[in-house]
Amino acid sequence: MAAGHEHYKWWALSCTSLGMLLAATNSGTLIIALPDLERSLHTSLLALVWVILAYLIAATVLVLTAGRLSDLFGRKRAYVGGFLVFALASLGAGFSPDSTVLILWRILQGIGSAFLFANAAALVTDAFPKEQLGLAMGANTMIAAIGLVLGPVLGGALVTISWHWVFWFNVPLALAGALWGALILHELANPDSVRGYDVLGTSTFVVGLTGLVLGVSRGGLSGWHDPIVLGGLALAAVLLPLWVLIESRSRAPMLDLNIFRNHLFAAASAAAFINGLTRFALMFLFVFYYQGAQGDSPIDAGIKLMPLALGMLIASPIAGIHADRHGSRALAAVGMLVSTAGLAAMATLQVHSAYWQSALWLLMVGVGSGMFNSPNTAAMMGVVPAHRRGIAAGARMLLQNTGAVLSIAFVLAIVTSAVPKPTLFAIFSGLAKGLSAEKLAPFIANMHLALWVLAAVSLIGTFVCLLRPRYVHASAAEPHPPVSVPAGTL
Repeated sequence: MAAGHEHYKWWALSCTSLGMLLAATNSGTLIIALPDLERSLHTSLLALVWVILAYLIAATVLVLTAGRLSDLFGRKRAYVGGFLVFALASLGAGFSPDSTVLILWRILQGIGSAFLFANAAALVTDAFPKEQLGLAMGANTMIAAIGLVLGPVLGGALVTISWHWVFWFNVPLALAGALWGALILHELANPDSVRGYDVLGTSTFVVGLTGLVLGVSRGGLSGWHDPIVLGGLALAAVLLPLWVLIESRSRAPMLDLNIFRNHLFAAASAAAFINGLTRFALMFLFVFYYQGAQGDSPIDAGIKLMPLALGMLIASPIAGIHADRHGSRALAAVGMLVSTAGLAAMATLQVHSAYWQSALWLLMVGVGSGMFNSPNTAAMMGVVPAHRRGIAAGARMLLQNTGAVLSIAFVLAIVTSAVPKPTLFAIFSGLAKGLSAEKLAPFIANMHLALWVLAAVSLIGTFVCLLRPRYVHASAAEPHPPVSVPAGTL
């Protein structure tokens, strides 16, 4: 179909939705399989967590690079390539003999995901008029929610066959996405005229973020005086501020800080970071609450997690349409507030709490997330000039994924502190069914603490949503020319 055809936008949306479905389903299937992976690969708890974190860090760090490359060389090519890399990595991951090899394949999966994440929002924004952008983003979020609904249930079913199929099922879906994108998509944006690639900035951010996440995730297990923990945190304290300095002076930065001069984009980006920080660890936490503390099977735990995704599925398209007609500022703030209430209510759950209680609070958080995500994304992308949408989409995913990475590491540090190692092993292996409520009490108390902290951060996010202006025209987001620095200065 020609790029100018009135229906092209819907065909483009189908391609980006397939990428969102793949990413969301993959996350759910793997998280539900974590206890089985620990038993099958005889891995440590920290290595198990890094199966998740390695993927997220790779996707987070490289999403800006992917956005930059797509602005330079074409979004269609980058998007299709992301599908192909993801297919290869998923095939290899299923053959992993141990956790180390699996983590390496997960890094490659993250690289493929970076190209999908960085280009999905940009391709949709290129194809849709501004007045329908909220609807389009809502549809993408709705498809992601469907993936979140299917993922845990599918993961529970696949684990009953073998954990290998948790990865192998991605292969045909990714290949179909690559073929569909190659046939349907068109290049609608002109390449960015500023050429170059920020090797120094990217390398600094990779090492700094990895040090931070390693330090936080290991601290709860090994103690905060562990040399690796202290070294990782010290590395982050030096390199992450240095990265900001490098980006502010680079001719072709990994992250063009000028896009944050637009107040709407800056506030919405901060809210996206907080959203990732407060939401992502929930599914991770509740998999171990259901399979560990309550002794459910993987497929039962997957079914029990469905209200979280169903809330997003219901709220996302409605919120997108409302945002197109009435604006997104108040709606995003209300969504954050609804999620805050759900997170706080979760802190009342006990080992033997009735399922309707956790289901209701998960549904509430899902509805709040759906109310926030699509309006916030549409507001961000709608104020960015066309030739900068790749890097803007990358910036959004960078902040949201950084929040997600820190969310997992932070929650793990809280939950594992002051809990006896045998109890932790039983919970994270899904073998805690025979443990008494007294032995599980430290885990439940730490889970409550983590949820209260997440609720407090979400409440801060409500006020951040209200800081942004009601409306800013796209021209206001035009970045100022970057400062030219003579070669060899940095």
